[in-house]
Amino acid sequence: MKTNKDLLVKGMKSFAYTALVMFIAPVVLYQAFKNTDKPLFIPVLILGLILAGFAIYLGFRSVNIVMDAVFGKKKKS
Repeated sequence: MKTNKDLLVKGMKSFAYTALVMFIAPVVLYQAFKNTDKPLFIPVLILGLILAGFAIYLGFRSVNIVMDAVFGKKKKS
């Protein structure tokens, strides 16, 4: 069993994007809840929720890429 280095680098880059989105999403949500009386409250809240969901998706995707790099893809029989 050999580690696929190219796939591992791709997974680490994906983890970097995940960390970035994981820090941006709470900031956007905080700004939305801080300004509930403003007219852009709903669009900023929706954007924050979308970013939070995207962070969760990226997290699972990143782990999956690294697992495939380390253990190889599962072969269908």
